[in-house]
Amino acid sequence: MLQTTTKLILCAAFILSGALSLETFAQTNAQQGMKQTEDFRKQAPPPLAARPLNIPKPYETTLPNGLQVVIVEDLRLPLVSYRLALRAGDVNDPADTPGLMDMVTSLLNEGTARRSSKQIADEVARLGATLTAGANADYSTVAASALSMYGNEVLDLLADVVLNPTFPEDEVKLAQQNALQGLKQQRSQPAFLASERMAQVLFGQHPYSVVSATPESIGAMSHERLLAFHRSMFVPNNAVLIVVGDVRRDEVLRRVNDLFGKWQKGQTNARQFPAPPARTERALYIVDRPGSAQSNIVIANPAINRTSSDYFPMLVMNVVLGANASSRLFMNLREQKGYTYGAYSELDARGLAGSFRETAEVRTPVTGPSLKEFFYELGRLRDEVVSDKEMRDAKSFLTGVFPLQIETQEGLINRLVQIKMYNLPADYLQTYRDRINAITAADVQRVARQYVQPDKAAIVIVGDAAAIMEQVKPYAQTIEVYDISGKRKETPTATAMVTTGTATTATGAAATNLVGTWAIEISGPGGQSMPATLTINQENGKLTGKVSGQFGEANLSNVNVNGNSFDSVLTLNISGQTVNGRVAGSLASDKLEGTINIDIPNVAPLPFKGSRSK
Repeated sequence: MLQTTTKLILCAAFILSGALSLETFAQTNAQQGMKQTEDFRKQAPPPLAARPLNIPKPYETTLPNGLQVVIVEDLRLPLVSYRLALRAGDVNDPADTPGLMDMVTSLLNEGTARRSSKQIADEVARLGATLTAGANADYSTVAASALSMYGNEVLDLLADVVLNPTFPEDEVKLAQQNALQGLKQQRSQPAFLASERMAQVLFGQHPYSVVSATPESIGAMSHERLLAFHRSMFVPNNAVLIVVGDVRRDEVLRRVNDLFGKWQKGQTNARQFPAPPARTERALYIVDRPGSAQSNIVIANPAINRTSSDYFPMLVMNVVLGANASSRLFMNLREQKGYTYGAYSELDARGLAGSFRETAEVRTPVTGPSLKEFFYELGRLRDEVVSDKEMRDAKSFLTGVFPLQIETQEGLINRLVQIKMYNLPADYLQTYRDRINAITAADVQRVARQYVQPDKAAIVIVGDAAAIMEQVKPYAQTIEVYDISGKRKETPTATAMVTTGTATTATGAAATNLVGTWAIEISGPGGQSMPATLTINQENGKLTGKVSGQFGEANLSNVNVNGNSFDSVLTLNISGQTVNGRVAGSLASDKLEGTINIDIPNVAPLPFKGSRSK
């Protein structure tokens, strides 16, 4: 400021002496002001001092039947939120019925001994309330919220769906049909395929390896099976009821005793599961989607569970590497290289095990170069001490967003659920920021070296296997290829096929066996069966084909044959518009099965089965 004043005085002196015109003085003054403005913009304002967290102290008690009750009186707004959380999640599904807990929770508000599905929905709407239920890997929750003037009525609804669900036959059948359609839909999503394969690779025989129900398990979810599973899992001595909002403790406790006091205790068993497999090498698993324009990459190592003492160093490390748009992976793969719209990392710390993952969706031609940059950043994280600026930025981010996450009733109650379900310390919320700020760069490097192990990483790529194979070979000691249904395929080799634009030169008995006419049945979106004909022709070693049916005729090109598996690009004309897709399947003697994928949003893969026409 003193230097600026001195310059202005000198300029005024020059004007008086005639050596400087008023116009020149004005220009000089404007330029000086602009420079000050630009300097101001270059410097970010200093962060404000952290404000204390004003979290009301929870009141806790336990009913005689073992139900824990947590009440937080928050009188700022006339709202109340309830959360009944049970220490039973997807890991508790029977081995032969994956998805059972998800089905139970999804049907809780579809009918009780006192109310039909419509009556529940109407009552929730009348009150302007919410009533939902769901499950994750470790626990299940039933949630309700409303204006506090309707608090008792909403709590009565919550108690009814928790204690008295009837799982009506018609609702079960409808839910089964919807679930089956959901299975087909999710197989068209590369993100699901990547998650499914990575879970199986990382967790082996542990229940965390299961990410979805199966058609067989959905079919086995009868009315009786759902009732029995509900009775065994929904027990008060394995549950916590959390209440946050405009309530009075004594009144809430009386109401909770009236509604839940007669809930009978049940048996709770300690969960004993096989340990996830130890990784000894870097391996690549490709989920083949022929013709895919991009590759979905996931790189992962086994990591910590939620109660690990390394949780906070891992949080800071995750922000440095890839938690947001200013982290290293994003700045490298997007900003510098332009390979993707975004590259990120994620710490998935669950109750019994966890993983640390890096992800990106990249263009197919840069799949290999993207792997190179991923492993460069992982190596740098292990080998170099994180800079002071990156540490400050990561801590500021974590401590800055934390108050925002708990400033609403829903945000606070969700955190309280996690504290109870994972047995975290009672002062977890109050000490969160202090524990983040205590992490050092040495702590980050230590956990990086312990849990980020590039030489033992699992790599999953969902994309066109033939197009990316040569790019990715240098990055893994072993490579396995799967189709979108999860079945193992032979790894494509240069001698197996030679792509020639619109057809493929194929050799071997498998390609010859595929040639001919096949009568197939396609399962439509509504479960209906559509007869069609699949024809494969071979001329001068080149394979072409078509699919004909009531929908018209679709041409097949880029027909690839790998062992007993095949795939091709499909082109279909719909109302004058060209629509692309893929056909993939496998051949066993004179039987054929596979899927038809149409590149139309929200259209699930269409399974088909068939045999050779006589």
